[in-house]
Amino acid sequence: MASSDPNKKPRPGPWPPAPESAAMPPSSWAKKTGFRPKFSGETNASDSGQIGLQQPQSSQPTRRRESDPNLDLEAGRARPPRQDKANGEPTSEKDKSVRKRRDSDGGGGGVNKSTNGQAAGTTTATAEPAAAATTVQQMARRASRNDEAVDMLPQTVDDDDGFMSRHSHMKYELRDTPGLVPIGLYGFQHYLSMLGSLILIPLVIVPAMGGDHEDTSNVVSTVLFMSGVTTLLHTSFGSRLPLIQGPSFVYLAPALAIIHSPEFLGLNGNNFKHIMKELQGAIIISSAFQAMLGYSGLMSVFLRLINPVVVAPTVAAVGLSFYSYGFPQVGTCLEIGAVQILLVVIFSLYLRKISVLGHRVFLIYAVPLGLAITWLVAFLLTSVGAYSYKGCDVNIPVSNIISDHCRKNISRMKHCRVDTSHALRSAPWFRFPYPLQWGTPVFHWKMALVMCVVSIISSVDSVGSYHASSLLVASRPPTPGVLSRGIGLEGLCSLLAGLWGTGTGSATLTENVHTIAVTKMGSRRAIELGACVLIVLSLIGKVGGFIASIPDVMVAALLCFMWAMLTALGLSNLRYSEAGSSRNIIIVGLSLFLSLSIPAYFQQYDVSPNSNLPVPSYFQPYVVASHGPIRTKFGGLNYVLNTLLSLHMVIAFLVAVILDNTVPGSRQERGVYVWSEPETAKREPAVAKDYELPFRVGKIFRWVKWVGL
Repeated sequence: MASSDPNKKPRPGPWPPAPESAAMPPSSWAKKTGFRPKFSGETNASDSGQIGLQQPQSSQPTRRRESDPNLDLEAGRARPPRQDKANGEPTSEKDKSVRKRRDSDGGGGGVNKSTNGQAAGTTTATAEPAAAATTVQQMARRASRNDEAVDMLPQTVDDDDGFMSRHSHMKYELRDTPGLVPIGLYGFQHYLSMLGSLILIPLVIVPAMGGDHEDTSNVVSTVLFMSGVTTLLHTSFGSRLPLIQGPSFVYLAPALAIIHSPEFLGLNGNNFKHIMKELQGAIIISSAFQAMLGYSGLMSVFLRLINPVVVAPTVAAVGLSFYSYGFPQVGTCLEIGAVQILLVVIFSLYLRKISVLGHRVFLIYAVPLGLAITWLVAFLLTSVGAYSYKGCDVNIPVSNIISDHCRKNISRMKHCRVDTSHALRSAPWFRFPYPLQWGTPVFHWKMALVMCVVSIISSVDSVGSYHASSLLVASRPPTPGVLSRGIGLEGLCSLLAGLWGTGTGSATLTENVHTIAVTKMGSRRAIELGACVLIVLSLIGKVGGFIASIPDVMVAALLCFMWAMLTALGLSNLRYSEAGSSRNIIIVGLSLFLSLSIPAYFQQYDVSPNSNLPVPSYFQPYVVASHGPIRTKFGGLNYVLNTLLSLHMVIAFLVAVILDNTVPGSRQERGVYVWSEPETAKREPAVAKDYELPFRVGKIFRWVKWVGL
């Protein structure tokens, strides 16, 4: 109330808050915990790693947003504010779609601003348009300085309780079914964009086991078949998120370590089936352990230790661990391998914003396009005789070659020519993958124990994928019970992969998150239809033979890109934490460095430059079990410890999980994952529709509260 003294001047104000005391706009998990970030001497960064702008404040608290609704995220510029005909307030299409989605799902949660009181409503009506206009002007000025689209994981609108609502940046969300033709096209596009993740692992491990082109073709067909089957199972009875299942890179390093175990190094000839049966036994036992971890509810307890600061270096270490294989293989035919990497980089970075019929074809199909063009160039060079040398035959063993001229060029002939593989010619037109096709699995406890530890790392990887993908396509993050159910089903899927003999376990592919963000396609039906198409293609033997005929140098070039993507996707989990916090910087830095340095110690221990190991140089890091520093009187214990401590991802996980859970830090600073509460999820029809099991299966297991809503 104003003073009655006429000589007393009116009090100026209201003053804007001081910059140093202004807190960041809290994100969803910050709202949940009620924490206000104020770190002395450190940078307050948003979850995208950018400095948050000071938001204008009104006299009444209003709902916070992670990003301005008038910002066009695809075009990178601000939209003009639109007036709501009902109350005259600026309204965007995103707000309308939020209200429409809530009404259709039967949920409340909307804010009725007209019931906040007459005085408060008058103040808000005058303050909100000014605040919105100021924010739009700031965004417009920023867009004018840099008028180009920004590629990023799309931001979403916060609901009143801090979780995500309608995602207007997505073309199709989790439960959308736009029709058979759009679903089929988008499903095929989704799988084609992830082609490298599905097919490259068999092209590495089968030759390492001594298999020929026919063995590689059969394993590729089996991998495609199991990827389709396990994806259908996961979208129906697992987490129900649109995530493709397949051979994860998490299992590649331990598989190579088992392949190069001391007992297999002295074997001669084609040892493919013998080693494959050993891998099958280890995968079957580890998958049973993972299924028990999920369905017993232990995963919900273990989930308390898994945060973005743990997931980020663990997943990044998976990609960094294969540096010894990537470019050394590319260097065997540099003019082909380097062109492959260059094309993929050009398509995915320099041409990523070029759209054809509304689709960013170069960004989405960077891997298959780069592979096709490079393969065509290599075929033309082979046809014109660029890699033909007089009197030299690529089929003659090197030990039998007498001519120095042929000895010098035989490597280029093997790695650069595209006609050295007979996989396509020898592959049958129809082949049905069946369980135990390589024989009865062989079980050894030491190899199974290694794979059990790796299954924990795979579960950590999947936790990050579940959280990131749910923020893109679902109404809320899953509950701990749904997450445990997904991990348990991944264990059962790995059990099937072990029985069929894919060589690795089955897991959620980390590249799913990037593909969903790029294609803007999150429909569960599209993924399921694509999985059915993948099963049909796996029955055509020529498809597996065609993939198996990809030259090794091109495989290595694609792996360089895929592993780099995997590393970056792992580190992108830090956007959910305070990336500028000195605590997190030290933890992530130590985890990554020690994950490279400690395995290097184990891998180089007691290995002299003149050592003649019976494996190629790029596979020597995986022979550590025969010369590691741990040498007790128990040979099996030596094998397990030397192998596990030589795996980069295991060291990164151990360092990160110990430091993150013992070093003091606030919940927002750590970026603790916030999952939906079971009681809240049951009250909201949208969440129940997203995650409930089909065919009323959930009612049968309603008493198992730790694996449901």
